[in-house]
Amino acid sequence: MTHSGNPFGQVLVALVTPMTADGEVDWPAVEKHIDDVITAGADGIVVTGTTGETSTLTDPEKLKLVEVGRSVSAGRAKIITGGGSNETAHAIELYKASEKAGADGIMIVTPYYNKPTQAGILTHFRLVADATDLPVILYDIPGRTGVPIKYETILRLAKHPNILAVKDAKGDFSEVSRVLNQTDLMYFSGDDANVLPHLAIGATGLIGVTANVAAAPYRTIIDAVNNGDLATATAEHKRLEPLVRAVMTHVPGTVAAKYILHGLGRISSPRVRLPLVGPEEWEAALIEDELDLVKDVPGADFSNFRPDRNAAAGGALPKVHGTTR
Repeated sequence: MTHSGNPFGQVLVALVTPMTADGEVDWPAVEKHIDDVITAGADGIVVTGTTGETSTLTDPEKLKLVEVGRSVSAGRAKIITGGGSNETAHAIELYKASEKAGADGIMIVTPYYNKPTQAGILTHFRLVADATDLPVILYDIPGRTGVPIKYETILRLAKHPNILAVKDAKGDFSEVSRVLNQTDLMYFSGDDANVLPHLAIGATGLIGVTANVAAAPYRTIIDAVNNGDLATATAEHKRLEPLVRAVMTHVPGTVAAKYILHGLGRISSPRVRLPLVGPEEWEAALIEDELDLVKDVPGADFSNFRPDRNAAAGGALPKVHGTTR
């Protein structure tokens, strides 16, 4: 199936999965958080991605996140299901089920831990893309998966009719430019600090973690770039810099984003599932020092910020563990 235009949106939030203090998914908080980020300007939501703790979610939880996202968005934003699996057969079945659950697109991560060759990566992506009519984003993040999607492999994958985009967390800007010059693939920045640089060389949008806390500034950046207003985009990029540093530098982005959202009173608990744990005292102090530098960022008013290091401490063991099938 061919997909015209951009079926994903431009301001995509790599959604955290709010949880209760005992590590169960807090479904009312999920609904509220999705509505909050869409209201703030997001036009795409990536559920069950890295930031959503895909590694420790069960398949039923992943599918329910798609269903809840579709219900809450009510057409206001696209719902993209991320994560996948490092087992090709499991990834195929999960994405088929996600399509039935109402996903608007899928984001396939490079198989992790197995460290396949480029031929294996190519086959994995092709078979998953063959199994669904949904538009596909390739997720290139070698820092987590152990292997990159090499340039030559991306060119070959670009010929697949369902593969329309790449989420780039590799940071090779010269390669991005080469791919943009030689294919019709869209690029989404997968590194919050590099959103504006990616857009400046032709990226379509972003899939961001910091957007969980403040989606509105990213809407401003995207709209400014679309209008050729680099000065406005740059000013917003500079305002966001300390917030991006707070979220992305000291602990995993999921952990920091939940810690900050809880301190702002926007989620009921900062809990993450093991092996992730909340920030230690010194890490929390570093995050809070960065937040002291955040000024005039829409949606990120820290004047009433109430961090709770005790609530964030440790990690949770849910009642039902994540399963491969």
